[in-house]
Amino acid sequence: MSEAGGGPGCGSPVPQRAPWSLVAATAALCLVSATSVWTAGAAPMSREEKQKLGNQVLEMFDHAYGNYMEHAYPADELMPLTCRGRVRGQEPSRGDVDDALGKFSLTLIDSLDTLVVLNKTKEFEDAVKKVLRDVNLDNDVVVSVFETNIRVLGGLLGGHSLAIMLKEKGEYMQWYNDELLQMAKQLGYKLLPAFNTTSGLPYPRINLKFGIRKPEARTGTETDTCTACAGTLILEFAALSRFTGATIFEEYARKALDFLWEKRQRSSNLVGVTINIHTGDWVRKDSGVGAGIDSYYEYLLKAYVLLGDDSFLERFNTHYDAIMRYISQPPLLLDVHIHKPMLNARTWMDALLAFFPGLQVLKGDIRPAIETHEMLYQVIKKHNFLPEAFTTDFRVHWAQHPLRPEFAESTYFLYKATGDPYYLEVGKTLIDNLNKYARVPCGFAAMKDVRTGSHEDRMDSFFLAEMFKYLYLLFADKEDIIFDIEDYIFTTEAHLLPLWLSTTNQSISKKNTTSEYTELDDSNFDWTCPNTQILFPNDPLYAQSIREPLKNVVDKSCPRGIIRVREESFRSGAKPPLRARDFMATNPEHLEILKKMGVSLIHLKDGRVQLVQHAIQAASSIDAEDGLRFMQEMIELSSQQQKEQQLPPRAVQIVSHPFFGRVVLTAGPAQFGLDLSKHKETRGFVASSKPYNGCSELTNPEAVVGKIALIQRGQCMFAEKARNIQNAGAIGGIVIDDNEGSSSDTAPLFQMAGDGKDTDDIKIPMLFLFSKEGSIILDAIREYEEVEVLLSDKAKDREAAGVFLRSVAS
Repeated sequence: MSEAGGGPGCGSPVPQRAPWSLVAATAALCLVSATSVWTAGAAPMSREEKQKLGNQVLEMFDHAYGNYMEHAYPADELMPLTCRGRVRGQEPSRGDVDDALGKFSLTLIDSLDTLVVLNKTKEFEDAVKKVLRDVNLDNDVVVSVFETNIRVLGGLLGGHSLAIMLKEKGEYMQWYNDELLQMAKQLGYKLLPAFNTTSGLPYPRINLKFGIRKPEARTGTETDTCTACAGTLILEFAALSRFTGATIFEEYARKALDFLWEKRQRSSNLVGVTINIHTGDWVRKDSGVGAGIDSYYEYLLKAYVLLGDDSFLERFNTHYDAIMRYISQPPLLLDVHIHKPMLNARTWMDALLAFFPGLQVLKGDIRPAIETHEMLYQVIKKHNFLPEAFTTDFRVHWAQHPLRPEFAESTYFLYKATGDPYYLEVGKTLIDNLNKYARVPCGFAAMKDVRTGSHEDRMDSFFLAEMFKYLYLLFADKEDIIFDIEDYIFTTEAHLLPLWLSTTNQSISKKNTTSEYTELDDSNFDWTCPNTQILFPNDPLYAQSIREPLKNVVDKSCPRGIIRVREESFRSGAKPPLRARDFMATNPEHLEILKKMGVSLIHLKDGRVQLVQHAIQAASSIDAEDGLRFMQEMIELSSQQQKEQQLPPRAVQIVSHPFFGRVVLTAGPAQFGLDLSKHKETRGFVASSKPYNGCSELTNPEAVVGKIALIQRGQCMFAEKARNIQNAGAIGGIVIDDNEGSSSDTAPLFQMAGDGKDTDDIKIPMLFLFSKEGSIILDAIREYEEVEVLLSDKAKDREAAGVFLRSVAS
């Protein structure tokens, strides 16, 4: 990528006054350019092995897409554990997650261009006909403007882009007459009322049928939106304008981007996470490259690529300079305060930042891309998947993993930029983990907890739109794809928009009205796309030398050098600031440091210690910042310690036919009985106790002896239930919640307490399942009669479960 004035891009010279289409096309090549270069230490992968892995991706997609079409369509999403569609309003609300669902067959629309990339042209033609026949965009439902734009509008435009490509080739889609584009235009007009604000920033939600701020709309009272929500519209809206000639869409998206740029923090050039759509005030003033901001940065650079407007590149470069100054702490990317960018805003990272190495490839900053990607890969090798959030010492902060594709995206772009077969091995690991831990009979299930391997009844549309697309492209050779992928740019949802749009319907002013730009110090990174012909032959160990120091960083404590220490401290020779994890209330030196930071220590009557900071009492503004950071760390440390005092979740894994260990349910532990974290797991067939509540001596002991008893919650203490089933000969117990519809998706982990008496007599393990998870076992019993489960602290290897079953059968 060349800077605004021109320069080398992807190893090819770009004239200083190049036509915008040439600049855009050259920039786009950075996404996919690759040479047959590989680094020492990574053996090249044969074409046969790559084809085998590509075919494996195709089979996995068929499994996910086929089950959606069979069990869920026309619902928005598949619920892979219960083998049915998720229909908004018929399932318990999941809060903001449900804002993506609009009763418009979301997964089908999101998957359209994936079908073409995977060479499933006949299926694509059938899918387009289903969309045109069945999908209704006029539903009385409130949806996210952001999600509807990137998934539905983007899906329709991506489908249209490849439909006209296929029609031009002459074999498929000969009947097609821009019907998907007309649907996209209809949806675009439905989204436009969201922009009816003085700032031009859109409302976060809109009613597809009634719009905004009408009584029947049930929306329009919101005041805040996330930066990514308002700043991730330009690709889809500009493409819609360029395809149709209706300039209003591109104008509205540009106005929103202009406003965000004007509201950046001028001294740091950073933007916050949440902004007031009416006043432009920052509501959340922390800044990073993950959730809430991520695709804003992505769309600035890609808007330059697609539209050829150099002001977008200038803005991106300005932001990127700030990111590399303040947020990038290789290999970490840590949020900071926009007004005090030397001050970390939190000590954990979220999974969405995994897209950033891929964006750095497009930017041309290859070294930090390799570093951060490798750090993320080590986290994945530790936990099998990337947790939704993890700490700077790589512990799990939020344990969910909804099958996010961002890491696969960055893996693909790094491979295309470097040709290093190491990234093919990374992709193989992703495929193996998905099949091993997420695959279930009806699709692929999101991970409820990466520590236990338990599942969530969820398969988001982005899994089909992005994951399989990037994985297939990773292993595909050019001749394996029926069109030239280099002629398209990927949206944030991996939908494909053609680069020729840069020269179509250019009625929008190319130069936006923006403030003056700050002079950038670009000495710490390159502005060009990586030219592998220069990068690797002179030093074939380049990428490996970057990755090698990070190989053990996850399993060991994070090296001190990774966490940035203020430059002034280094220059003055001062000690690093006191960290909360090192603090000792009995250490006089620590107490003196607290005083210098304006932090007071108060001893409470119950023996606890309370810390209070008064910034005005700090010795200097820098000491005050250190004190604020120390207090934030102390709060997080205290919270973490409280969590660690709680028992972690357990796993119930169904190992009998046809599940074979593929279905894992999140279970709550008991504060009594066998501790599964210290003893071998318990395996057995399940049987319902009589009485079902387990509150008296069982009348069917012969049914539960040697088995795991199912008991309903209620009417007596948990310990009493445990004693009754233990006396009947049960080897374990599962208590199922009597509150119909309760689910681990929406309720916090439940721990079963004792009865206030000595419970040492209870020797069997006891676990708790909410109603939804319990019904999965009960439904399995009704269908298959004999159901065997494994009670453990963490789900066991599926292959091992299969070996066990085969040995029993033999």
